[in-house]
Amino acid sequence: MSLLSGENLAKVYDDLAARQTRTPLDQVKARALMQPSAMDGVRALRGGGVGVIGELAATSFSMGALAGEYELGGVNVVSVPVASGRSTDALRAMREVRAHVQVPVLCKNLIVSGYQLWEARAHGADLVLLAAAALSQEALVSLVERTESIGMTAIVEICNERELLRAVGSGARIINVNARDQAALDVDQDANSQLVPLIPEGIVRVAECGRAGRAGLIAGARAGADAVVVGAAQLAGTDPRAAVAGLVSVGAHPALSRGRRQVA
Repeated sequence: MSLLSGENLAKVYDDLAARQTRTPLDQVKARALMQPSAMDGVRALRGGGVGVIGELAATSFSMGALAGEYELGGVNVVSVPVASGRSTDALRAMREVRAHVQVPVLCKNLIVSGYQLWEARAHGADLVLLAAAALSQEALVSLVERTESIGMTAIVEICNERELLRAVGSGARIINVNARDQAALDVDQDANSQLVPLIPEGIVRVAECGRAGRAGLIAGARAGADAVVVGAAQLAGTDPRAAVAGLVSVGAHPALSRGRRQVA
C-alpha cells in the first residue's frame, strides 16, 4: 500500500503548499464539518472472515463505477489513490467514489499534515493511511490523534518491528504490514508471516496480498491477518465484481477463521 519515496515525499510537500495557498484551512474544515459522519473502519474490517481492502487504479476512467462493482462483489473497504501533483483531481475522484458506495473509503495518500486529514474528510474519506517511515514519532502520534478527533480511522503502515512498536505506541487501531517490494510489486510473504502475528490483540491486523491473489489472502490469513489489501491489478480486469467476490468467498471460509484464531 506504500507511497513512500524521497522524491514522492518532496512532491507531496510542494503540492500541499500550493493547495494550502489556494484554499485556507478554515475553508477546508468548514467543508469537512458539512459531511455526514465517517463510517467505522474498524467495524468494517472486523466482520466475519478475512476482510478485503480493494485498491482502485489511479487511471480508472470512472473510479465511482469501479468502486460500485467492488462493493457488489462484497469488498469491505475501497482504497482511493491520491498521487502528488494531481491531488485536486484525485480528491474529486474520492468524492465520486464516496457517492457511489456504502462501504468505508480509504484515502491512500502520503499524509504529513493535519491539513490533509481535513481535506480527506471534506472529500468523503472514512479512513486515512499514515506511513510510519515518513513521520517522526511525535508527528505520527499527533496525526493518529487528529484523525480520530475528526471522526475518521487511521491505518498505520509499518515495514519492520521498530515501526510496529512505534505504531502501537501511537495508539493506532489498525496496522498494515507493508511487505511489498517497491520495485517488483511482489509481496514478501515471509515478512507478513513474521510481522503480522506480532501485532497485539485488539488491533486490526492488515496484510498485503499483492499479485498473489487467493494464495496471498490465504497466506495473510494464516499469519493472523484480519484483512488483506488487494492491488488494483488483481481486481480491475474485465469482471472486477467477480474478482472481488472470489476473494471475499475465500476469506469467509471457516478454515481460515479457525487458523486466525489459533494464531491470535
